[in-house]
Amino acid sequence: MIKAYLMYTGEDGDSHFTTGSIAEGALVKADHVLFKETPAHSTFDWHNDPIPQYVITLSGILEFTMKNGESFILHPGDVLLATDETGTGHEWKLLNDEPWKRIYAVFEEGADTHFIPDKR
Repeated sequence: MIKAYLMYTGEDGDSHFTTGSIAEGALVKADHVLFKETPAHSTFDWHNDPIPQYVITLSGILEFTMKNGESFILHPGDVLLATDETGTGHEWKLLNDEPWKRIYAVFEEGADTHFIPDKR
C-alpha cells in the first residue's frame, strides 16, 4: 500500500483530509499529467484545487493546513488526492531545504481513485 491523503470539501464548506492508502497495482485512467518544481522554502496561500487530481511528491516535505486548523505533513513518496475544488480551501508551506518536485495526474471524471481510508 502507498500512503495517501484525501483532501476534500466537507458539508460545512471547509476543506478536510482523511489519511489512507492507494492500492498497489491499481490502474487509473489519467486525463493528463504535469510535472512541476517549486523552490525550497516556498509557500502558497489559501486556495482550492482547480480540478480533482493526484499530486505525487518526489522531493520536498510540506505542511498542508486547512482553515479549521487541521494539518498534515506530506513526504516524498506520499500521494495526495486533491479534490477540494470549492469551499474555504487550504494552504501549504515547504518545511525543508529541498524544492518540491511533484507530478500532477488529473484522473478522468468518474474514475475510481482506489483510495482506501484508514480504519478509525
